[in-house]
Amino acid sequence: MTAAAAAAGLPSGEPKLLPPEEVFRFSARVLDPRTLEARFEVMEGYYLYRDKLAFTVQPDVGAGKPELPQGQRHHDEFFGDVETYRGRVVVKVPLAAARPGQQLTVRAESQGCADAGICYPPTVQEVKVKVPAAGAGPGPVVDAPRKKGLFD
Repeated sequence: MTAAAAAAGLPSGEPKLLPPEEVFRFSARVLDPRTLEARFEVMEGYYLYRDKLAFTVQPDVGAGKPELPQGQRHHDEFFGDVETYRGRVVVKVPLAAARPGQQLTVRAESQGCADAGICYPPTVQEVKVKVPAAGAGPGPVVDAPRKKGLFD
C-alpha cells in the first residue's frame, strides 16, 4: 500500500492510486493565431471539477476567458453541488495577440477525484506549443510530460 493510500484510509486491497498527470492527461495545440485548444483525457473512474480548471499562457498574448463545455451535475461530498467532466474535455482559449511561429507555454491548473472517494490536490501541468503560420492548419497536439511524485 502506498503512503498516500494509507493516509487516505484506503484498505490494502484497494487499487493503487495513479499519479494525477496520468489520470488527468493534459495536452494542447494552437488551432490558429487566435485560438488555443486545451484538452484533458480523464481516465475511467475519475472526474475533474469544472470550476477548478484554469489556464495561463506565457508570454502574455492576451489569452481570453476559456470556453468551458457544460459539465455533468454531481453532488460531491467535499464541494457540494458541482459540475464535473469525465472522458475527453476540450476547452478553447481565445488569443488576442499571438504571432505565427511564436512559442507559447500553456499552464493548466486542475483538480479532480476518483470515484472511490479520494480527491487529488490541485495539479499543474505545462506544455510548450507553437503558433502555426496563417492558413497552415492546426499545430500538433503536445502532451504534458508525466512527473514522478507522491503517487509513484
